[in-house]
Amino acid sequence: MRNLAGVLPDVEIAAIAPVIAEIEALKKERRAVVLAHNYMTPDIYHSVADLRGDSLALARMAAETDAEVIVMAGVHFMAETAKILSPARTVLIPDLRAGCSLAESITGADVRLLRQRYPGVPVVTYVNTSAEVKAESDICCTSGNAVAVVESLGSERVIFLPDQYLGRWVASQTGVEVILWNGSCIVHERFTAEQLRSYRRDHPGIRVIAHPECPPDVLAEADFVGSTAGMISWVDRNRPPRVVMITECSMSDNVAAEFRDVEFVRPCNLCPHMKRITLAGIADSLRHLRYEVTVPPAVAERARRAVTRMLEVKP
Repeated sequence: MRNLAGVLPDVEIAAIAPVIAEIEALKKERRAVVLAHNYMTPDIYHSVADLRGDSLALARMAAETDAEVIVMAGVHFMAETAKILSPARTVLIPDLRAGCSLAESITGADVRLLRQRYPGVPVVTYVNTSAEVKAESDICCTSGNAVAVVESLGSERVIFLPDQYLGRWVASQTGVEVILWNGSCIVHERFTAEQLRSYRRDHPGIRVIAHPECPPDVLAEADFVGSTAGMISWVDRNRPPRVVMITECSMSDNVAAEFRDVEFVRPCNLCPHMKRITLAGIADSLRHLRYEVTVPPAVAERARRAVTRMLEVKP
């Protein structure tokens, strides 16, 4: 079974083999690709996924394929972003309940009110948002390029939406005054500085790397702060004997399979939304072409401008 040997027990691989075979057949029939976010469970990430990575990278890679159907093994805003960058493709999400606490914390109307309250202040919006929020923004950013995006604006003050912790991290790295929104990730906000200190006590010499969606006291305890892609690159460059990744639990499982020489101590904060995506759900989505994700053309056009402007920023 493709890439699963050594990742899952043989008995589990045998149990899921039929549904994987069905998905592979359906992908050929539908001319489909499956995109898997780094937080997907290993049975999806290491088997049926054609493209793997963070949300924006997935959308960009999918746009470069000749697939007619895109299945997003991720959450709803990621499927919207894929649709924005591939408007002529059919984009599916296997479970409509796969949402995001960040994306759901803010609406397009909220952004318009902020613009009224702070006239002339540029709006920087994290890609972990709905299409309608992106459409109300001047420019988007990822956790990996947020600092570069804010600095590219040359403004002493920006509105940064919606993750308050990522916004605080950006402010600490740039010196720019950041007007924050009270959004947060239900996975990353649960980590504490004491947890990180306990990892160091229990595992002497361990390296601690954290996602910037974590609270400031957590980031202060980390050896490295970076996006999901940034954390993978850090592990690749440094090859620490032992590491703990302060982010969603499944990412450690997936990255550990790529770096067998590194011991991963696994925190277990799970994203309930990501975990709604299953192999059975992917098969059902391809079988019945559901659930299709659409974005109104006018909204998509404005959101695409904000994303495109971000892509023009040099790291």
